[in-house]
Amino acid sequence: MSELNDMTDQVTLSEKQKQLIERVGVQHEKAGFSPAAARVVALLLVSPVPELSFDQIRETLGLSKSATSNALNFLINTDKIDYITYTGDRKRYFKSKISSWRESMKDAIIKITGTAALMEEILEQRPDSTPEFNKSLSEVIDFMRYINQELPALYEKWEKRNT
Repeated sequence: MSELNDMTDQVTLSEKQKQLIERVGVQHEKAGFSPAAARVVALLLVSPVPELSFDQIRETLGLSKSATSNALNFLINTDKIDYITYTGDRKRYFKSKISSWRESMKDAIIKITGTAALMEEILEQRPDSTPEFNKSLSEVIDFMRYINQELPALYEKWEKRNT
């Protein structure tokens, strides 16, 4: 069970949780997130409190108001987090969208399909004078098509195993 520190909105985290937030944050940075957005997403995954206010996030991570605001806006716009409000409380409480991972997986499959189609267009426009490059591009397209074909079956197999 987590508690807020007496004088701040900071969430109390163990040293192990802080280290995990840092490691998860680094992984998200490698995926293209800003350091602040990476730490926010990590905090929302690791925090024992599933919904955190702007001030709780800012205080816990030691971020500026603008860095926190920019990170939250980015994460909402990229559909990584969501927020809720409570009647009588003007604050927004932010939470991870991990519970909607199934929809995210379906979206990822659709994106692979769109990317493969775009890559095929690129390949059609490539000159014959770059056979090695064209072969690599063709392999990427083939792999994307394979993934697109196999992932739904894997998902169904997993669903059957877990129901």
